[in-house]
Amino acid sequence: MNVQIGSKIRRLRENKGFSQEEMAERLQISRSAYSRIESGETNSWVNHIEKLCENLDIKPEDFFINSDNNINTNQDNASAVQTNTHHDTHITINQLSEKVIELYEDRIKELKEQVEFWKTKTR
Repeated sequence: MNVQIGSKIRRLRENKGFSQEEMAERLQISRSAYSRIESGETNSWVNHIEKLCENLDIKPEDFFINSDNNINTNQDNASAVQTNTHHDTHITINQLSEKVIELYEDRIKELKEQVEFWKTKTR
């Protein structure tokens, strides 16, 4: 999923005419950290979702909606839920919340593993 979102962020950035350096500055991160977001190497885009939305003029749920107005509900994109702009907004918001929570949980797990790793290195 990070690859699809990173690709979408790249397209949106390019449409706005921003360089990776400019976006990195706007997010207050290094250009290499920003590059990893666009390449899908990291899910840290979640940590910057508000600034990304502000700078790219999108809503958070737009990260999960592909160009056909489908919400990506599975990581393999095997199935999608068709949305209508007004009728199914609650579905979009619920799915966005679930995806963001899932990404945060993954990140917490990664950080806990890093903490344990460094604890063993300092002993």
